[in-house]
Amino acid sequence: MKKATTIFTFFLFAVLAQAQLNFKTIVPPQPVVAGESFQVQYIIEDGDKTMNVKPPVFNNFRFVTGPNIYIGSVPVLNGVKSLRNVVYTLEATRPGKFILPGASITVNGKLIRSNDVVVKVISREEAVKNFNKENGINPSDYFLRPEENPYDKIRHNLFVKMVVDKRTCFVGEPVLATFKLYSRLESKSDIVKNPGFYGFTVYDMVNLADKQAATENINGKTFDVHTIRKVQLYPLQAGVFTVDAMQVRNKVEFSKSAVNKKTEQEIIEGVLGGNENETPAEGTEVVETDISTEPVTINVKPLPEKNRPPGFDGATGHFKITGQVVKNNLSKNEEGFLEITISGKGNFIQISAPPVQWPTGIESFESTVKDNLDKATIPLTGSRTFRYPFVCTVAGKYQLPQVSISFFNTDSNGYKTIATDAVEVQVSNEDKKNLVVEEHKTSIAEKSEKAARTAGIIVVLLVLLILAYWIFRKKEPEVLLPVREEQRIPSVENLLEPAAAVVSAEGNGFYSILHSIIWKFTGQKFGLSGSEMSKQVLADKMKESDIESSITEKLFLVLQRCETGMFTAASLQDDKHSMLLQAKEILEKINSAKT
Repeated sequence: MKKATTIFTFFLFAVLAQAQLNFKTIVPPQPVVAGESFQVQYIIEDGDKTMNVKPPVFNNFRFVTGPNIYIGSVPVLNGVKSLRNVVYTLEATRPGKFILPGASITVNGKLIRSNDVVVKVISREEAVKNFNKENGINPSDYFLRPEENPYDKIRHNLFVKMVVDKRTCFVGEPVLATFKLYSRLESKSDIVKNPGFYGFTVYDMVNLADKQAATENINGKTFDVHTIRKVQLYPLQAGVFTVDAMQVRNKVEFSKSAVNKKTEQEIIEGVLGGNENETPAEGTEVVETDISTEPVTINVKPLPEKNRPPGFDGATGHFKITGQVVKNNLSKNEEGFLEITISGKGNFIQISAPPVQWPTGIESFESTVKDNLDKATIPLTGSRTFRYPFVCTVAGKYQLPQVSISFFNTDSNGYKTIATDAVEVQVSNEDKKNLVVEEHKTSIAEKSEKAARTAGIIVVLLVLLILAYWIFRKKEPEVLLPVREEQRIPSVENLLEPAAAVVSAEGNGFYSILHSIIWKFTGQKFGLSGSEMSKQVLADKMKESDIESSITEKLFLVLQRCETGMFTAASLQDDKHSMLLQAKEILEKINSAKT
């Protein structure tokens, strides 16, 4: 009995000893970087200190050193726990996820294995990216390595793009053009040339003052993206038009030491000219370079002739129309107002006051216009309201007929005519003083008289100009002799007198006269006529005469403003006096050039 008890006690002790034994595999919790070494530990808790650990085959890893054995103990609640730690140093050879098998030991004739573990191996680039993300560092290309070409680095990390939402449209249909600067560098950028929007009316939506910035990921790289300009372009006529390049001059700063810096960009017009003598900080290098957008061609299709309604004035989009009178009950000779409101989306600038067929007994006057447009949307959305003053000279009930407009619907590619409902006006026998009629008639008479005087002045000046020109031609010597610069006749100031005479007049006469003067002058200067009278030919001639490109750009900008004033109902914000002075300065510089 005693022998059996001894055997049972020994067996129970062995079972308890095996139950308390803990054999486990431990590797670093974070990913391992390919090419770097790490340690795997096989730990025996509460086991025999002499136990022999048999390691596995380390596939997918390179063996470095081991085993290194550490023996010790740790305190626990009821005493101490012995530890035996067997450590191997391995090297990760390539990125991926790999299983590291457990080691094995023999306890009381039984083989026991530690747990398998998964080791994640990442590339060095991914490790740097994770480190920067965890520490809030935005990786940049600010550091310039000795073997790197700064211009190549700029080309891949700093550029501008122009994006348009369409390359084909109808006359009057808007095109959205966005100019963006992409950068991962420390740079100062100067917009030295804005694109010319020849053939379009331009509405600015975003510019530099709005400081619109974001980030975009391109080919795995994060770029700071600055919106330089966003515009709506409304084509004025059919044809193929080119939105030319925006040119940007840059000063890019690089570090010659290993500096990890969050880079910043500064974009402005005219920033680089004032700091030519600025000395770069120690350990840095500043490189200057020019970048530009690619020109974009827009094909503007004419609106179809088929089913074009009579009275169509070029409006495109989608519109509604409503009509009402401010007051339905009037007295004789009391001023009333008919308001026609056109709302929706589209090219509002092409919508002029629709004609009203006034009934007999009603006298109408010139309408006024009020716009409520949101220029931040494309196309323009909102409303345009025309207010028509009128008076009734005879009592009675009047029905103001429907008022209609026609537009080209770009959604359905067809014309549509919409109209208001008819409106009734009741006029009583009570008589109001006829002051309103007289005021309107006086105003109209004054405007007519003023227009007549202006037209008379223009005619007289044109006759004098033509007469002076022919007199001058007759006095020209047959043999061309060298002349001094100041003797180049006729003077630009005299040439611009017809435009100066109408600079304060209402209407678009100023723009037509200035446009004609500029083309006549440049035609005579460079010997252009017929089909040669085009901007492209003129630009080539000016370039051949070594005239600075900035002068050509300024000239074309003046011509564009003239064309906008001539062919649209848009109210230009330009100061005509300033425009005239600018034209004078440009033509004088062209006049002094050798041809």
